[in-house]
Amino acid sequence: MVAGLGAAVVVLFFVNVLLGSYTVTIPDFFRLLGGADIPGASFIVMENKLPRAVTGTLIGVAFGLAGAIFQTMLRNPLASPDIIGISYGASASAVAAMVIFGLTGVAVSAAAMIGALVIALLIYLVSHRSGVSGGASARLILIGIGFAAIMQAVVGYLMTRTDIRTAQGALVWLNGSLNSSNWDRAAVLAASLVLLLPAVAMLSRSLRGLEMGDDAAAGLGVRVGPARLGLVVTAVLLAAVATAAAGPVAFVAFLAGPIARRLLGGAGSLVAAAGVGAVIVLAADFAAANLIPMFLTNGTALPVGVVTGALGAPFLLWLLVTTNRVGRGG
Repeated sequence: MVAGLGAAVVVLFFVNVLLGSYTVTIPDFFRLLGGADIPGASFIVMENKLPRAVTGTLIGVAFGLAGAIFQTMLRNPLASPDIIGISYGASASAVAAMVIFGLTGVAVSAAAMIGALVIALLIYLVSHRSGVSGGASARLILIGIGFAAIMQAVVGYLMTRTDIRTAQGALVWLNGSLNSSNWDRAAVLAASLVLLLPAVAMLSRSLRGLEMGDDAAAGLGVRVGPARLGLVVTAVLLAAVATAAAGPVAFVAFLAGPIARRLLGGAGSLVAAAGVGAVIVLAADFAAANLIPMFLTNGTALPVGVVTGALGAPFLLWLLVTTNRVGRGG
């Protein structure tokens, strides 16, 4: 199944690069990779489509891993960064940077990362006063949802205090979009994942122990406190770098882990969650940029976050109904 997900990611990657509003043949694509100059195609493929597909793949991997780590560690499918307020912290910080300080580009991305880290630290400190194990994991989720509501209010207030042009730019960013993807952004994202993925691999054994409960993890030799802190920091950084690159693309972190578990018959897998995250982003971006404009919006492309939000909202409602029915979900 993991190999199938890998194949799906590769197919969707090339669908995004080769098809759509401008098509390019496979031989021409490899000629472009080899340095050939084809009028029109060189710019569209090498400066737009290819960095956009690379960025989409990488943010899908990062969001998928971040969501799966939180959901597995806290043993609750609601515990993803876009539900417990971390993505909202990044959004509020980025909008503040645009509205109050007039920042753009990389500075907005940096502000989003700082906002995600600060909100995650506050959530952890407040919830850690009584630990985050057992029923206290529900406390962390509820505190996170509370912070999310506060950050949403901050974003709403800031949007009412700015001019229409800045508000339009902030709104596009808040929806999560790959329209501004470029090689610089993809390179920063790739470098961040090169540093974070080894940390995920090293902490995966501790995560499997914590999935069985703190006592079982301690019995397996896991140092529960440091392992939990390391997982939280790593997952927050994954969500933060992805949000900084493309905005808070809704529900990718929330959907990837549960879908991966269903595909694997209930078994958790970080690799599968990363693959599902990449599949969701690549498929949603192709639909938002090509299929929906063709059939529904009269040629107007949508941000990728609009499509993932439309997919994730019914899933969230279904999850809330089913978890309440069996007494889970906090």
